[in-house]
Amino acid sequence: MMGKDLEQYEIWFVPGSHALYGDVALGHVDEHAREIAAALDGAPEIPVRVVVKPVVISADAIRKVCAEADGTDSCVGVIVWMHTFSPAKNWIAGLGALRKPLLHLHTQYRAELPYGDIDMDYMNLHQSAHGDREFGFIATRMGVARKIVVGHWSEPVTRARIAAWSRAACGWHEAQNLSTVRFGDNMRNVAVTEGNKVGTQMQLGVAVNTHGVGDLVDSIAAVSDAAIDELIADYEASYTLVPALQSGGASRDALREAARIEAGLRSFLETGGYGAFTDTFEDLHGLRQLPGIATQRLMAEGYGFGAEGDWKTAVLLRIMKVMATGLTGGTSFMEDYTYDLAAKPPLILGAHMLEVCPSIASAKPSCEIHPLGIGGKEDPVRLVFDAATGPAIVVAVLDMGERLRFLLNEIDVVAPPRPLPKLPVARALWQPKPDFATACEAWLAAGGPHHTVFTSALDTEAIVDFATIAGVELLRIDERTTIRDFRNELNWNQAYYRLAQGF
Repeated sequence: MMGKDLEQYEIWFVPGSHALYGDVALGHVDEHAREIAAALDGAPEIPVRVVVKPVVISADAIRKVCAEADGTDSCVGVIVWMHTFSPAKNWIAGLGALRKPLLHLHTQYRAELPYGDIDMDYMNLHQSAHGDREFGFIATRMGVARKIVVGHWSEPVTRARIAAWSRAACGWHEAQNLSTVRFGDNMRNVAVTEGNKVGTQMQLGVAVNTHGVGDLVDSIAAVSDAAIDELIADYEASYTLVPALQSGGASRDALREAARIEAGLRSFLETGGYGAFTDTFEDLHGLRQLPGIATQRLMAEGYGFGAEGDWKTAVLLRIMKVMATGLTGGTSFMEDYTYDLAAKPPLILGAHMLEVCPSIASAKPSCEIHPLGIGGKEDPVRLVFDAATGPAIVVAVLDMGERLRFLLNEIDVVAPPRPLPKLPVARALWQPKPDFATACEAWLAAGGPHHTVFTSALDTEAIVDFATIAGVELLRIDERTTIRDFRNELNWNQAYYRLAQGF
């Protein structure tokens, strides 16, 4: 079997049963569970290892396997399946203590019903329709958040849904261990990039702290010429350099400074164990350029980033980068910038001053240098490209004061109808679902920010699964969205989340 995208992590497959069926039946349960787990483990779309655990038939065994899962760093989630009947009271202690994500797989060993051969031995053994309802009741009665997947374990759609949840579970694991550094504060007087860092750490696990820009400047100053030369060679091999940046070009020194910034920034992040970072053009003391190509390349390596001090988007980008590991497509920091209202249908042009990840590029990026017109520093080097076309989603995170909210819009990325020779930044042009007016009205009604995470690698289900695991409100705008229903959902959610705080 080829290596898995996230093979350092594992999902535990825990089958439930009852001692009253006897050793012969329990032997079959164990055998069948091992076969199902092995098939899931061998499914290329499932990015983690699937590890089968012994059949649990008592409250003590269930409590112990849940505690073991919580205490095993490589375990990112638990799949449970009731091959037979498993009395749900036995699950109370284990489920009450389990902190890892949970998936309830409602399947059965055999897909077909052998009408001519069914006897009571068969009925007693193949009781998933019975046992899973017992488990479902206690999980709901206890308010246990979980994903429920229904379908035969051999079916591609079943495995695809398990795969989406597995990626969300890996994202949750990353959130629990993520440290984010802010270089400077948020852009002054901006509201939507603010947020409760302590509350976010309590909910998601991520730590968010600040370093003065001077600490980064010291790291950049320590970069050797040899390290700069190595990066320059990488730039020349990976991108199309405009003449001014080529050897002997008028702006070659600016390219070397950009490489110095990249090397120093990477060193700072690695030394501090940071997986995400922010900066702002209002706080560049000691930096000659706003980091452009440095930020773009670090995002391509998997780091999270948020501009203007937007640490929430930096956190979300890093989590989604982990979730998307190995998938086709890219994931990037993005901003809704301007519209084409004359197009039919109207389109949104997403971009940023500099920082769009080349993982979403449609072709080899161009390495260019242009004036920034903001920040008062030297002209920064950046990668310029158009995003690849096709389906994608944009996801935002916002702090509503008493809770976090995720907001998602499904989109279709299109090619620009005409070239954009004077736009010196990377960009993506898209049509939002269900249509421009509905999508924008819903986004604004939900308080959606201008910064998002754009991904053509992950789909909506993976984000829904992550939000369920994290206990974060999620609003989705898709082809079925209407303003009437969306506003009703906003009102219902407001009531629900405020009431839930008092429980």
